[in-house]
Amino acid sequence: MNVAEFQKWVSDYYKNRGWSELDIFIRIGFLAEETGEVARAIRALEIGRDRPDEITDTFMNNRKALVEELGDVLGNVIVIANKYNISLEEVFASHKEKLSERYSHEG
Repeated sequence: MNVAEFQKWVSDYYKNRGWSELDIFIRIGFLAEETGEVARAIRALEIGRDRPDEITDTFMNNRKALVEELGDVLGNVIVIANKYNISLEEVFASHKEKLSERYSHEG
């Protein structure tokens, strides 16, 4: 599946669930929450969990959790992009151009 197909799939799926109609500020809150879950998944991968009420898991299970959380972040980013009719290809191109221009003086 390419990025445009995935963006369309997320759009359709979230619309069918009624999730894309949420207020944009609620969506930003979800994005912030999911970003925190990415941080927690990375912590589990890098330094482990050290609380007695948490179970230590395998590297592969922790990696799987990170993949899932990154997907949740991406889903929220796509809903935001879709709200403003922005394709991910446009985001990719803009980001690449910005960084290329910003750091073009480095050799």
